[in-house]
Amino acid sequence: MKTEDLKAQGFTDEQINFIMAENGKDIKREKDKADSYKSQLDTATQSLKGFEGVNVEEMKNKISQLTADLENSQKKHAEELAQRDFNDLLNSYAKEYKARNIKAVMPFLDVETLRQSKNQKDDLKTAFETVRKENGYLFEDEAIPRVVSFTAGTNNDTSSTTSKANEALRSFFGKD
Repeated sequence: MKTEDLKAQGFTDEQINFIMAENGKDIKREKDKADSYKSQLDTATQSLKGFEGVNVEEMKNKISQLTADLENSQKKHAEELAQRDFNDLLNSYAKEYKARNIKAVMPFLDVETLRQSKNQKDDLKTAFETVRKENGYLFEDEAIPRVVSFTAGTNNDTSSTTSKANEALRSFFGKD
């Protein structure tokens, strides 16, 4: 746009100055946009140069491998947590039922089935009750009969003390 063209149209100098100022603002705004787009293009071009020579298939394979490794690691971690939780639950039931030694009780439990059980608490409780019922000697509160034999003192009458001891044992075992 030229000033002479505007004068030929009949605009005054004041109007021409106003039009030229507004036109200058529009041109500057568009020029700034163009500069912004040019800088974005330069940045994108520089970024793309960083990817030159990169094998996309190799990157895809690497990403797949890393994803698989991450999944395997998460599975392994979940299994370790489940194992720890099961062992803690097993030990708590061993303490609750007063097992003398958990290692002695373990052969009587089907640990793999119990580990894979959906309701581990109830199944472990049932298993411990069964083992306690069948093998009570593995648990502390099971009364184990203690027999004290006669020791000879100054009295040498052993026949009467032997018979008394036998009677005591018979009555203890319920055989009269």
